[in-house]
Amino acid sequence: MKKQMLANRVQSLTPSSTLAITAKAKELKAQGKDVIGLGAGEPDYNTPQHIIDAAYDSMTAGHTKTPAAGLVTLKQAIIDKLKNDQGLDYGLKNIIVTSGAKHALYTLFQVILNDGDEVIIPTPYWVSYPEQVKLAGGTPVYVEGKETNSYKITPKQLADSISEKTKAVIINSPSNPTGMLYSRDELAELGKVCLEHDVLIVSDEIYEKLVYFGETHTSIAELSHDLKEQTIIINGVSKSHSMTGWRIGYAVGNKDIISAMSDLASHSTSNPTTTSQYGAIAAYSGTQEPVEVMRNAFEERLDIILPKLQNIPGFSCLKPQGAFYLFPNVKEAAIRTGYTNVDEFATALLEDGNVAVIAGSGFGAPDNIRLSYATSLDVLEEAVSRIHQFVETKLAK
Repeated sequence: MKKQMLANRVQSLTPSSTLAITAKAKELKAQGKDVIGLGAGEPDYNTPQHIIDAAYDSMTAGHTKTPAAGLVTLKQAIIDKLKNDQGLDYGLKNIIVTSGAKHALYTLFQVILNDGDEVIIPTPYWVSYPEQVKLAGGTPVYVEGKETNSYKITPKQLADSISEKTKAVIINSPSNPTGMLYSRDELAELGKVCLEHDVLIVSDEIYEKLVYFGETHTSIAELSHDLKEQTIIINGVSKSHSMTGWRIGYAVGNKDIISAMSDLASHSTSNPTTTSQYGAIAAYSGTQEPVEVMRNAFEERLDIILPKLQNIPGFSCLKPQGAFYLFPNVKEAAIRTGYTNVDEFATALLEDGNVAVIAGSGFGAPDNIRLSYATSLDVLEEAVSRIHQFVETKLAK
């Protein structure tokens, strides 16, 4: 008998729903179908030119080596950014630069979790949170962010979900997939619970620069000294500066945790790409005008597309405050058009309506779908028109 080839840890993984729908959309396009994909988790803008120039100049100047935990000059740029934006003071030993924010999260869970440790994950959640926790031997504990509370959890829900095994809670604000934003007061109340029970806060702030309609982003770490000490901030330049392919993220917080993450990185990836790090330095130290141009464009698209989406029979969609996703509840539409569940509805929408969206089941919200508005307004309007026509046609049968 042959030995089992794959480790148990990877056999328990749930495949990425985002990648699955993207692959299916590409397959249909290859067959000649005019498919519009709204599954993208990246801005449709190119990386700003001054960032590209800085990266190119670094290569020609021979800057092609770096420590495993990241360039000191990039760490200093991150320190300056945190001071200017959130009033937070950190030192070089509080920061590790990683190969994307996703890698920062992965490495963090690897160094803080023992087998059976619990991590509280509010739903809806980004698809990789539970899988990364499981890979580190941890146990995801899901707490439902109800639609009636803008998909956010309450302090009571958080307190009720804490056990002796609870190690951390993830707070993602603005949220992927909902686009919802925790207010300063809401974060303060959640923070009280975490301090009372000594629960580490993992604050995923990757969408912090993409906030709309006069709203402001607050990091829970800026609310008090105690909360700062209890928080690991996860961030990067992928979304804010349209640098998803550059793979530069970082974690900021407790020196011992960051040191352990740096040690692990030295035995896994070593350093993030040096050239990308020089691009990230330019992203933070250079002009922020391109960030605002992109943010304004996303806000305009959201303002135009949301009412059209809300007008589709059986669709209910809250107005997001950040990120670049819409997360409508389409359960009624799915049932009324003859489908057993939203997953079936989303599959049919792709195959018969030629629009690719992500079913919410992959985000822990089976009644919803996720649509990205990180694409041109013309494409968005055509996509929503197709969705509307798809639903109306099914209802007419």
